[in-house]
Amino acid sequence: MRDIALVWNGALGEADIALAGSDLLTDDGLQTAVIVSLFTDAPADPGDAIPDGTTDRRGWWGDMPVDAAAQTGTPDVTGSKLWLLDRAVLNAETLARAESYALAALAWMKRDGVAGNVTARATSPQRGWLELAIDIFQAGSRRQFSLAWAAVAAAGAPAPVAVVPAGIVLRSDSGAAIVSDSGTGIVIA
Repeated sequence: MRDIALVWNGALGEADIALAGSDLLTDDGLQTAVIVSLFTDAPADPGDAIPDGTTDRRGWWGDMPVDAAAQTGTPDVTGSKLWLLDRAVLNAETLARAESYALAALAWMKRDGVAGNVTARATSPQRGWLELAIDIFQAGSRRQFSLAWAAVAAAGAPAPVAVVPAGIVLRSDSGAAIVSDSGTGIVIA
């Protein structure tokens, strides 16, 4: 199924609709679904610490009112809690939380039959970086999304995780689609 494609702008840390001149570009929907799932802010739970110290639990307006969803069980919300990692010290607990938040945000793919399995692995490949590798298994193929965050820290301070990913890379077992961050957006080669 084709969908309007989103492209990631690494310099601005945001996604936008992909255009070719005045035409909308489309993709198979998986890249766009991952961008929406991971970078839309899911609401914080009442016990979660809000990184900026406010009481704004965020959340996507399209999921409101969550009270209606609560009547039928666990609300099905859009987005992830990765935003809660802003200002978190980059340690083993933060890596585990990043994996957990990514898996929760992408769990709908398994429930809805989009993927047979989804895995997430968070690492710190170098000081001050958090890298999140997402593998999505579909009908005998695997597609991998690799997302990296650069930390911004004062000299001598523990490295916090930054809100904005520095880059996104998509790999496919077939080699048909490779996506990399050019600094101004995602380029499909």
